[in-house]
Amino acid sequence: MNIKQIILPAFLAAAMGVSQTALAQGEEDPLRGAKPNWYNLDKTQDGVYGIGAERAYQEILKGRQGKKVVVAVIDSGIDIGHEDLKNVIWVNKDEIEGNGKDDDNNGYVDDMHGWNFIGGPNGEHVSGETLELTREYVKLKQKYAGKEEKEISKKDRKEYQYFKEIEEKYQEGVTEAQQNYGAISQMVEMYERSDKLMQAYFGMEEVTMDSLQTVASADNRVMGMAQFLMSMKMNGYKLKDLEDYQEYLQNQLEFNYNTELNTREIVGDDYNDFSQRFYGNNDVYGPSADHGTHVAGIIGAQRDNSLGMKGVADNVEIMVVRAVPDGDERDKDVANAIRYAVDNGAQIINMSFGKAYSPEKKIVDDAVKYAMSKGVLLVHAAGNDNKNTDKETNFPLDKYDKGGYAKSWIEVGALNWEDGKKMPADFSNYAKKNVDLFAPGVDIYSTVPESKYKALNGTSMASPVVAGAAAVLMSYYPEMTAAEVKKVLMRTVTPMKKEAVYLPGYKGKLAQGETAEEVKFGDLSVSGGILNLYEAVKYAEGKYGK
Repeated sequence: MNIKQIILPAFLAAAMGVSQTALAQGEEDPLRGAKPNWYNLDKTQDGVYGIGAERAYQEILKGRQGKKVVVAVIDSGIDIGHEDLKNVIWVNKDEIEGNGKDDDNNGYVDDMHGWNFIGGPNGEHVSGETLELTREYVKLKQKYAGKEEKEISKKDRKEYQYFKEIEEKYQEGVTEAQQNYGAISQMVEMYERSDKLMQAYFGMEEVTMDSLQTVASADNRVMGMAQFLMSMKMNGYKLKDLEDYQEYLQNQLEFNYNTELNTREIVGDDYNDFSQRFYGNNDVYGPSADHGTHVAGIIGAQRDNSLGMKGVADNVEIMVVRAVPDGDERDKDVANAIRYAVDNGAQIINMSFGKAYSPEKKIVDDAVKYAMSKGVLLVHAAGNDNKNTDKETNFPLDKYDKGGYAKSWIEVGALNWEDGKKMPADFSNYAKKNVDLFAPGVDIYSTVPESKYKALNGTSMASPVVAGAAAVLMSYYPEMTAAEVKKVLMRTVTPMKKEAVYLPGYKGKLAQGETAEEVKFGDLSVSGGILNLYEAVKYAEGKYGK
């Protein structure tokens, strides 16, 4: 997964002819009309399909004290000193900070707040990483590159066909990244030149929409640049937005598709030894903690300190487990991250990451089974490729290769704050069988490093909304098992099965004047509904309350 949590806006998708991917929100209006706390609000009281957290606290839970719930965030790292998070970060009370010893004998030295499975013993970190697609291509290329099928033995034919599929997708990915990088680089250059020309034209440092509308020139170049800037500003895009996307594509070429990159030289483990568990370091921040910090804030940023924003849950400890680089996470790290979280007391694990291939799925399956045996709830983001995951798999998943599935696993799609046909987030994956429910995931305002805040989009944001809701139930109704929590959350969704909505992927079509496909909201998930914490708490109060 690329941890730059950005979605390519429809205007640029249409203008550049590229697929949906990443761009950060602008600073002027980061929420584009959404209420900053919309995901915690209630439809009946506030007019938006939030989860009703505020209503639950005011009407049912007011004046009550729940038990602490430990939520592990397997992600890119977290700024544990953030003003809105520092008081909710998990502390390993059996470890003595900074003494260089494994005081609690859990195999990890000085793991005060969690562990970093993509760090090295000398304090270095994995930042940019290859895609699993690239790693599979490199692994199989040595054996099959340049060979025709008639040269392949019968026992290797299946693997050879897999290689040909991988090879084709790898080449397509590289070509697309190169073309998009060239296109966005031209747009960055045009934006810079247009802005400088308009500044000179008007004699001002910042060019406004009002001023652009007054441009009148016989020079077609001047008019073209004015119209280009107007289009950018009308859609809310700044030069930094284009530069962010340019950097994203540059990183794809430099890291994600780089066949020469070997990040395990940093980690120092033998990657092919899947019995290894005790590697990495205790620096849970890492080189880029934006994504993980944002996720952590959604789950449990302090609700009573009058700062920044309010997390969903009011009584959590956030355990930090770093295993997600800027690229695809590795199965070995994911498996060990899950085991670490379980062994150190996590009751809920949030997993806002995913990828298209999982060559070592068995070891992840084994870790998931271990979590199930210990009564841990796993919450996973469905992915941001507007695809049907009943047909195109997004790993990890709750189905085991050898049959059966993880019963305490919730797969989460992303909800938009806009009512009507645009309710499913344009980017969200969906599936009648493999996505359980939808939760707010567009314009979610939360914590980012250095005690700052920012709005981001993604199923990565929807997943922690669900994890936070689950933590509320476990906190106030501690007798509930993980499986019961899932059942209650699924049973109490806001039902939307018959609602006509656009199939995710609609923005690019609408921007180009095409007709977007309509489906019933019920076709997008198992529950056909939207997470509703208020109703879940009301149900739990009736069944488990004292």
